[in-house]
Amino acid sequence: MEPNVRQVLFWVLVLHCGSAEGSILYRVQEEQPPNTLIGSLAADQGLPDSGHLYKLEVGAPYLRVDGKTGDIFTTEIPIDRETLRDCRTLVKGKPCYLEFEVSVTDLIQNQSPRLIEGRIEVQDINDNTPQFPSSVLTISVPENTIMGALFSIPLATDRDSDRNGVADYALTAGPDAATLFGLQVADDRGGRLPQLIVLGNLDRELKDSYDLTIKAMDGGNPQRYSSALLRVVVTDANDNSPKFERSTYEAEVSENSPPGHSVLQVKANDSDMGSNGEIEYTLHQAVDPVSTLLRIDRSSGIIYVKGSLDREEISSLSFYVVARDKGPQPKSSKTFVTIEVTDQNDNAPVVEIRGIGLVTHSEGVANISEDMPVGTAVALVQVSDKDEGENAMVTCVVAGDVPFQLRPASDSSIDSKRKYFLQTTTPLDYERIRDYRVEIVAVDSGNPALSSQNSLKVQVTDVNDNSPIFSPTLFEVDFAEENQPGEKVLDVIASDADSGTNAELLYSIVADSSIKGLFEIDPNTGTVRARSPLDREHKERYEFRVTAADKGSPVHKGTATVVINVLDRNDNDPKFMLSGYSFSVLENMPPLSPVGMVTVLDVDKGENALIDLSVEPDGGKFVVQNGTGTILSSISFDREKESSYTFRLKAVDGGEPPRSSYVAVTINVLDENDNNPVVTKPSNSSFRRLSPLASPDSHVEIVEAEDLDSGPNAELVFSISGGNPYQLFRISPSSGEITLAKEMTRKHGGLHRLVVRVSDRGKPARHATALVHIYVNDTISNVSLVEALVGHSLYTPLERDIAGDPDYGFAAQRSNILFGSLAGVAGVVMLILVVVFIRHRIQRETKSGYQAGKKETKDLYAPKQAPKNAKGKRGRKGKPQKSPKPLGEDEEVSLQKSLKFNLDGVNDSPRIHLPLTYSPGSPDIGRHYRSNSPLPSIQLQAQSPSASQKHQAVQDLPAANTFVGTGGDDNSTGSDQYSDYSYKTSQMKYSNKQ
Repeated sequence: MEPNVRQVLFWVLVLHCGSAEGSILYRVQEEQPPNTLIGSLAADQGLPDSGHLYKLEVGAPYLRVDGKTGDIFTTEIPIDRETLRDCRTLVKGKPCYLEFEVSVTDLIQNQSPRLIEGRIEVQDINDNTPQFPSSVLTISVPENTIMGALFSIPLATDRDSDRNGVADYALTAGPDAATLFGLQVADDRGGRLPQLIVLGNLDRELKDSYDLTIKAMDGGNPQRYSSALLRVVVTDANDNSPKFERSTYEAEVSENSPPGHSVLQVKANDSDMGSNGEIEYTLHQAVDPVSTLLRIDRSSGIIYVKGSLDREEISSLSFYVVARDKGPQPKSSKTFVTIEVTDQNDNAPVVEIRGIGLVTHSEGVANISEDMPVGTAVALVQVSDKDEGENAMVTCVVAGDVPFQLRPASDSSIDSKRKYFLQTTTPLDYERIRDYRVEIVAVDSGNPALSSQNSLKVQVTDVNDNSPIFSPTLFEVDFAEENQPGEKVLDVIASDADSGTNAELLYSIVADSSIKGLFEIDPNTGTVRARSPLDREHKERYEFRVTAADKGSPVHKGTATVVINVLDRNDNDPKFMLSGYSFSVLENMPPLSPVGMVTVLDVDKGENALIDLSVEPDGGKFVVQNGTGTILSSISFDREKESSYTFRLKAVDGGEPPRSSYVAVTINVLDENDNNPVVTKPSNSSFRRLSPLASPDSHVEIVEAEDLDSGPNAELVFSISGGNPYQLFRISPSSGEITLAKEMTRKHGGLHRLVVRVSDRGKPARHATALVHIYVNDTISNVSLVEALVGHSLYTPLERDIAGDPDYGFAAQRSNILFGSLAGVAGVVMLILVVVFIRHRIQRETKSGYQAGKKETKDLYAPKQAPKNAKGKRGRKGKPQKSPKPLGEDEEVSLQKSLKFNLDGVNDSPRIHLPLTYSPGSPDIGRHYRSNSPLPSIQLQAQSPSASQKHQAVQDLPAANTFVGTGGDDNSTGSDQYSDYSYKTSQMKYSNKQ
């Protein structure tokens, strides 16, 4: 069978079962053990056996239902037919039913449950023994009773029904009574009525009582029975028994009749006279509820209401009334009385509300999930009225404005008991309204009408239909770096409109490899903490997602974004890109020129990354620009004075407290070809004697020069640029050594003036010119003559060769007389001036700190060179100049006598500077004298300046060094008379012949 067809058949059967009372009927014997199967709704009635939930609504505690199959079972509480409320007052022969109700809920389509009503006929078993009212029963029999007379024996009762009830009696008598008494059992209204029959004549005087045994037996199997002592008392004769006018009486009494209300009167007559005819009425063997509700007037036979009559409890009373005369041996008779209790509208409708299907009730509260569809049954409402007829016809409504209504649960025709589903009319929303108070009002049709009401609190239970919501969905926070582990960053809070566990949230961080191990979140509070210290320099911004998941089923989640901006702390020192800086700069750069650039970084941020640079120690020579890191010079460099500078740069950031770092800086001053070579040997005014017999390659002289520059700028090249027309001499380009190139002849005798050019290898190259005088002769007989020739050479243009012509020597000798005279006069004047000048200079330098070698502003012979920072203030090679040494008295006298000048220590002694004037036709020797080289002073001994002492020579022709005239010496350092005095009056010039 197709599933859809089966489902349709199922609901047809359910509706059919609800359309007629008792359409589903099971039978079961009472007192069955627990879990005895009574019936299967699915199997027996063709109902679905899967996808549905069966729930027992009515029938507990005697029944239980399997939720899946609908099988009905007994429980631990046995079904006792005799104790069931609806079976205790049943008229014998009527079946006993146990009603049940089962709701069936479709779990697949989530429909409202259906109600199945049924009954279980509880079949009697022989579980009770017949019982007599007393263990001793007494019957009075008059002694003149005729044989065959019948006397009623008290009935035995059995709580079982039908055949299991009292089925028969047996009488056991002793030998003396067996012939007198017998037992007759008659059927009376479905019951067995035992009667004692008199079989013989009784004689009271012979024996007044007999003891018999009466036994009552039921019809069960196995049979159960009990016995009682039946004592027959023989009384005096009484002829007539009372006789009722009617064999049965029937009457009606309204329920709720007050006590004392007369119901009916029974009447019996007795034809005897006197006390034998006086009748007394009693209720025969009256037991509850007859003895409780009714009483009879013993004289009149009127039956009155004794207790409160309630038709809903007992609708009918049946009993016997015995009429007994008052004779010595009273006789009696009985009649059967039936009283029907009629209804009054004394009961208000009863509204019972109980759970149905999956909806459970507890203490008047029903819980229903908010996601149930419209039409879901919340409760089963049963409205009943114990009255009958119109008094039991009830109208039931839902009061108030609530989203619930009543729908009949079945089409039962019993007006006094109607069942309804209380179902929803609109969708429920827990987040909007969480509970309702549903009032159900029932009104009967009596006059006056009675009503009642009952209420049910419907609590809408939350389903997890809402996701957690973060507000806001973006959490952004600033958090300082270098935090402590576990330090709180922020709280993220989400809310869930659900309740209970559906609103209990668990927070978590969405897995992200970029923040792994850095952050954690408290799953219960949403507090985000940093698990480890953060480093802004490593990462400045973190972004991740957090999730709030509820504990409902299914789980709902909400997410939010967390942005953590890591704030900077001043935790990093400024850092130079290099551990040390070395820059190379050219000398002679103007002040404030950039010499280098450093890069310093601070990975911090903001004020913490603002860097201030400074020079340490701050000697004023360098400054550094903040921002660019450019190092500027405050001075112009002179490599010859200082070739390198070393200092530190200090970088301080703007943090609090500030952090700093240092770096060493070296400035290497590169050489610039800014110095001319300086000839240190020989002096321009000196000469060297050379024998005419000297062989070629003989050493003649060596020219020594030096250059304050370095590298190629200080590499010197020597060459002979003039004065060597016969190519007698050659010079080594590297060493400056002059050697004889070939043998000399007689014409080569005399003075030779070689013009030696000393050039460096700089670009552009710089040079100096030196005069090397060589006197070719066997001996020097007249030093003055040679000195005069040398002095004249100094004023001879360089383009004219002086190359040892003998005529040149003779002409010079002729002029020697004039030169000697002038020299003598000049020497005296010179001596006086020198002494005065030296004393004056010594005194002035003592006061002013004059240093030897310092240029004079009015020195006509000093070279006019462009000023350079700090140049000329130090001695050569950076060594300080020695203090000038004043002349002693002995030296002064010696000078006066010898008319010679002392040049001992050229750089240490004060110099005499005399202005020179020249004729227009004379060579421009003054131009060469205006140089950095110091002017000569006169000394007595022939000395050449030390090679270690520098001459700041930038002229084409270096200034003359010292002359010393010494008899018999081949070498001369020159005569100062030609250096310091003019030859205006007797200027010698070489003629063409010469």
